[in-house]
Amino acid sequence: MIRVRQVKVDVRKNNLKEEISNKLRINIQDINDFKIIKESIDSRKKPQIFYVYEVDVDVKNESDVLRKNKNNDVFISQDEEYSFNDFGNKRINNRIVVVGSGPAGLFTSYMLAKYGYNPLVIERGSKVEERIQKVNEFWEQGKLDTECNVQFGEGGAGTFSDGKLNTLIKDNYRMKEVFKTFVKFGAPEDIMYKSKPHIGTDILREVVKNMREEIIRLGGEFRFNTKLTSINYDNNELKSIIVNEKEEIKCDALVLAIGHSARDTFEMLNKTALELLPKPFAIGVRIQHNQSMINVSQYGHNYYETLENASYKLTHTCKNKRGVYTFCMCPGGYVVNSSSEEGMLSINGMSYRDRNSKNANSAVIVTINPDDYGHGALDGMYFQRDLEKKTYKMCNGKIPTQLFIDYLNNKKSNSYKSVEPLFKGSYDFANLNDIFPDYINESLKEGINDFGNKIKGFNSDDAIISAIESRTSSPIKIVRNDKFESNIKGIYPCGEGAGYAGGITSSAVDGIKVFEQIASIYERSKNE
Repeated sequence: MIRVRQVKVDVRKNNLKEEISNKLRINIQDINDFKIIKESIDSRKKPQIFYVYEVDVDVKNESDVLRKNKNNDVFISQDEEYSFNDFGNKRINNRIVVVGSGPAGLFTSYMLAKYGYNPLVIERGSKVEERIQKVNEFWEQGKLDTECNVQFGEGGAGTFSDGKLNTLIKDNYRMKEVFKTFVKFGAPEDIMYKSKPHIGTDILREVVKNMREEIIRLGGEFRFNTKLTSINYDNNELKSIIVNEKEEIKCDALVLAIGHSARDTFEMLNKTALELLPKPFAIGVRIQHNQSMINVSQYGHNYYETLENASYKLTHTCKNKRGVYTFCMCPGGYVVNSSSEEGMLSINGMSYRDRNSKNANSAVIVTINPDDYGHGALDGMYFQRDLEKKTYKMCNGKIPTQLFIDYLNNKKSNSYKSVEPLFKGSYDFANLNDIFPDYINESLKEGINDFGNKIKGFNSDDAIISAIESRTSSPIKIVRNDKFESNIKGIYPCGEGAGYAGGITSSAVDGIKVFEQIASIYERSKNE
């Protein structure tokens, strides 16, 4: 097969095969078949907009075609399929235990089960079917289950998000395996080639359930409503864990894929010999606009109603040298109450697969670091908690909202205008200036106004902002060596909660890497 890059197709036409033949300078009849590898939209020269493709093409007289096209856009396709064969020979005396069933834990567990290691997965929350009911009950009635919510439960925090698979990591070998696995268990096939792939919260829930069922079929075990409460070790070597404060489980290897919001677990770990460090993260607000306005800005008036709902990614460096950027942008989405602790409030963005709501929303967040909150291992977590408590008190547990013009003028709003508020969970008006330190307020205002120069209307008076976006990433890092092992032998910190990933895809890839390290040490089960 020949790989062909930069094949441009006018969005008004459906002539990809013809454009491939033009790119290769061959007759269209000489193309036997082709497969889309990547697809993106190029709207830089509006009103002319193109789909841009990278494709694998089966052609007649392949060698002649290659000779005719000696350039960087045409070459032999050499995609590698994932495989692992470097198994260890150390005997497993006790279980390999994976803590957490978010993307990192789920992929560690899946790979362990697939290759014959029969892992035990413990999850403090419920299985996804029960979790959906509890989350909906919280949004509709305000009844929070602190062990099973938007943050905790099967699938992790990403289950109630947009299911975005965008990532900045450069590990195509493992990323492709992640995407193929998602498709195998029910995700749409277009995630294999879309430049900004997403699954959607509704479909991701089914994918998670299907992966769990396959792990069990392969010999793995799940225990829900089971929380890690203590770790036993001797001479800095893992011996066992305690769950639910009473049951001991012996284990040779422990994967800590605990997620970015397991604050009580962070506190427990900080009392052990594990080496924990504070790390930078970001805090801010969610902003809502009419999706049609974003579409017009990104595509122009000719195509804003015909192309898929547009996304954006914006950055700004403030006068005070702080970075402000958009994060977790949800086209056609909702802002959701994602709280996990009593008396505290946090929010996130969520979209269904069809992304068909009237609004676009994204986080607008400000970078902060240990100099802002202290250099103790958990000081960043306590900083998050303090702001979430202030946010909760503002509207007695409802999501506080404000028009952007009123945020600029430091006054509480009393009505919405052209943007209809779309939330999961109750909301009310408040003055968000009262939540943040001055340096965060100043940075957010400067950043949003600058974004208005890049997307017309972004800083419009009637844009709705809400608070607080505080769970952008883990506030800690559990130190691990180049073999993915902590300073306590047998413990493997993994994924976003441990400080090594930033989203669904990078967490899943980190889970595969941790599997590879464990599998390179231990022999597989005899019944594999």
